[in-house]
Amino acid sequence: MSARTSSDSIFSLSQLISASHVLGSDPSLVLRGGGNCSVKGVWTLPDQTQVEALYVKGSGHDLGTLTTDGLTPLRLEQVRGYLSSPLVSQDSLMDALLAARLDPSFPAPSVESLVHAAWPRPFVLHTHADVVQGLTDTASAAEIAHQVWGERALFLPYATPGLPLGLAVVEAFKSQPHTQILIVESHGVFTAGDSADEALDLHRWVITQAAKFIDSLDVPPLNLRSPLELSPNTSYQIAQLRQNLSEIAGEPLILRHYPNSPVGRLGEDSHLLAAMKRGPATPDHVTWVGPGVIEVGSVGQYPEKYREYVARQATRTGLETEPFAGFPRAIVLPEIGLVTAGRQGEEADATREICEHTLEVVRIAEALGGYRPAPEEHVFDLEYWRPQREKYFRRERSGPDAGRVVLVTGAASGIGHACAKAFLDRGASVIGWDLSPAVVDAFASPNWLGQVVNVTNVDRQQEALKEAVAHFGGLDVFVPAAGIFPSAEDLSELRLDAWQRTLDINTTAAVAGLKLCHPYLRHAVDGGYVCAIASKNVAAPGYGAAAYSASKAALTQVLRVAALEWAGDGIRVNMVHPDAVFDTALWTPDLLAKRAEHYGLTVDQYKRRNLLHAEITSQRVGELTATMCSQVFSCTTGAGVPIDGGNERVI
Repeated sequence: MSARTSSDSIFSLSQLISASHVLGSDPSLVLRGGGNCSVKGVWTLPDQTQVEALYVKGSGHDLGTLTTDGLTPLRLEQVRGYLSSPLVSQDSLMDALLAARLDPSFPAPSVESLVHAAWPRPFVLHTHADVVQGLTDTASAAEIAHQVWGERALFLPYATPGLPLGLAVVEAFKSQPHTQILIVESHGVFTAGDSADEALDLHRWVITQAAKFIDSLDVPPLNLRSPLELSPNTSYQIAQLRQNLSEIAGEPLILRHYPNSPVGRLGEDSHLLAAMKRGPATPDHVTWVGPGVIEVGSVGQYPEKYREYVARQATRTGLETEPFAGFPRAIVLPEIGLVTAGRQGEEADATREICEHTLEVVRIAEALGGYRPAPEEHVFDLEYWRPQREKYFRRERSGPDAGRVVLVTGAASGIGHACAKAFLDRGASVIGWDLSPAVVDAFASPNWLGQVVNVTNVDRQQEALKEAVAHFGGLDVFVPAAGIFPSAEDLSELRLDAWQRTLDINTTAAVAGLKLCHPYLRHAVDGGYVCAIASKNVAAPGYGAAAYSASKAALTQVLRVAALEWAGDGIRVNMVHPDAVFDTALWTPDLLAKRAEHYGLTVDQYKRRNLLHAEITSQRVGELTATMCSQVFSCTTGAGVPIDGGNERVI
């Protein structure tokens, strides 16, 4: 926080942060950046003049991990003025709030800033508590609110966040200026206090009273089917679903499969699933789950239904509205369970969490006469409100491979590790296989899934691939990079066990991987790609390298056959032929010395023994591999590209 914050305000901010962390640690209260908080304090201007400031949570920041850098200081008087200014509209509100920032380096403030500013008390906390949603997503929400919280709480009918809700709060405070608890239908709870602890205690009281009331009801437990017995074809179905959803969305998506989620185990004809189709528990969730929350069965009709939804609301508003590339975020499929989709894995995770909490809200509301979320028009108004879309797209994907799913073998070190990094740098979601446990934590990225796999174990390959498809939804690119370079041995002295092991790892394991990946690559978004790490030794074998040279030559021939056979499936099969890549585990000091001695060179001369005298690194091989799996090579298959600095024997 800036030095322009007074010491008293810093103390208040610390209190607010602590209370926020308590609320944010409970997913039944807030999910994925939901909820907000604020405190009123003092800000010192450059001329040392002090002004009242509203420190409010930045849009999209998480209450559970909030820091002072996520609390945006606004000029309080200016924000309060927006509540009576004819120049500020719902559409211009965010621009006005940005203009009220006392320091433009802070994030965009919460769209609820007007509510926080309207309250005279210094501390304000807001959540979307499941139990509160369950009681207010009903036809008799006002009566239930009075029964549960009495005169101590002020109940408001739903109003769109932003200016409408801010104005509704101001109007309500005219008759109840001292209220400290505000319950907003289909939205959540606000509490205010003279200290953060007081506001937090009031929040706890609201939740406790709601929970007691729900315990007194006859709310039937969830009637879940037995754990699903997935068929061997389940992962193929998920990959095909990802391909279909990506076509609907117009961009590659990441899918998550949750076979044991209670949402997916309700059954195709569950009345609770049907109720969830009525809309999200709060319109604020629409960008995560869509206007209908859940799809059951086929998704083929979704684009038409979504266009009809937009057309209905465009007629209501009288504004010409271009539909977003809407796609179903949550799908329940018979015998598969819940599948969620997003532009990133994090979005798919958020959708699952919101669906499961919505199910709890629906279960409560159905016991009170029926789940009745905010009407469709409110959901639409929030979905197509610019600040809401900006909050969603603030997590914009970056890189040309965003949304694509890549499998790299041998990913814990050397060329395989460099290939994985190159794809991650391009925004891809990457699955890494390696015998070394280090592969699991090889990269600290939500787009990384490291799996311990011995590639010579075909059953483990198959198992790991299914796990990976459940995690990312499919496969677009396969890079077989795992390999060994055995100790140099003349053919007359070649040990057959070393020969066999080299072929097992370098050739047979890769062939098994190709066979297992093919059904998924057939459903790749924009066509599948294979780029294998072959070798210069294919064209120019080396002395003492019979096993390695033969294994890579065999792999190359298999890849050429795959290019012939898989072209009809839209799968491009290519390879790179590196040489003299010495920053890998294949090259031990002893092996380097032997090879250099064979050619009558020093080790340094041997490392640069190419026409360009270039240093060939794993990074350069990785970058070339990623490029060969891009649109640049979309019209190329069956090709082998050398990356060797120019080799006289190859040229």
